[in-house]
Amino acid sequence: MEYFAFQWHITEACDQRCKHCYIYALGSHAKFKEMKLEDMVTVIDNCQTFCKKADRIPYMYITGGDPILHPQFWTLANLLKIAGIRFAILGNPFHLTDEVCARLYECGCRKYQLSLDGLKETHDYIRQPGSFDETLSRIPMLQKAGIDVAIMTTVSKTNVTEIPDLIDVVVENKADIFAFARYCPGKDDLDLCCSPLEYKSLMEKSWDKFQLYKDSNTTFSLKDHLWTLFQYEKGLFHPEDYPDDEYVYEGCNCGNCHLTILSDGAVYACRRMESKVGNALTEDLYDLFTSSKFDAYRQYEKFKKCAKCELLRFCRGCPAVAYGYSAGETGVGNMYAADPECWKEIKD
Repeated sequence: MEYFAFQWHITEACDQRCKHCYIYALGSHAKFKEMKLEDMVTVIDNCQTFCKKADRIPYMYITGGDPILHPQFWTLANLLKIAGIRFAILGNPFHLTDEVCARLYECGCRKYQLSLDGLKETHDYIRQPGSFDETLSRIPMLQKAGIDVAIMTTVSKTNVTEIPDLIDVVVENKADIFAFARYCPGKDDLDLCCSPLEYKSLMEKSWDKFQLYKDSNTTFSLKDHLWTLFQYEKGLFHPEDYPDDEYVYEGCNCGNCHLTILSDGAVYACRRMESKVGNALTEDLYDLFTSSKFDAYRQYEKFKKCAKCELLRFCRGCPAVAYGYSAGETGVGNMYAADPECWKEIKD
């Protein structure tokens, strides 16, 4: 039986002020939202019901803000333990101790995602002073407790040249997983997007590092779906190995095997773009996921560029980046617009 992923933002409270954070970009830092305990119970029940109907296993990615700052975090963790639901945390390093890590593992946490958004000076500029060293220091602490450590990087023009050297740092510090995703721009920061050739160059250099460290302790997750295009051009990905049918096999999970729940119960198809479809506190998640509201994010023939590409069923770039970039250019976001960092030329 396969997993279904729920990214669950239980609080907006956070002790960092990241320059690329979509929560603070919306101005919501004036009043933190956090989910009430009784509502968290409702969400767990709703997610379990969804998975029973869909014949899937629930997997929770608990995040925020920093989820550990929620006053009922440990109550939630124990509820997930009782329900037998394994989970991962997407959070900050600051509140992790040996005792906290051991308790997380005991409750069912098997992965903790930390962020490094460049080398020390750049990361601390984007996040806050001291964050780089704090993050690295928590890797062995989490691993000692039995929790895998994933390092995630958000790529923009600010740090794109530093990523290959950052990979050296991640491997040296024996993180279990490394991946990067791209910054979603808005109207005031379109210039933070890399050019297509600039981004492809990053992939080339990163791929070389991945091969260099293929026998290290670190697994390299090819999170960005443009990795499919990259491997296709290298002869490492073969669409002909898949059945010649209408199904989508790879690429963005928006509307596919993932949904996001915010601290007020709002359900989003993707948290990185405006895509609210309903509410997990008042609607049946299975009915919602199979409704026309979610179908709006599964109309693959609408992809302006990807629909003409032989990799439509396997790539589609990042619709959230396309949404943010098109919103910045025209004032109207469109997830089906061309991915601004895709380098593939498509003939009409």
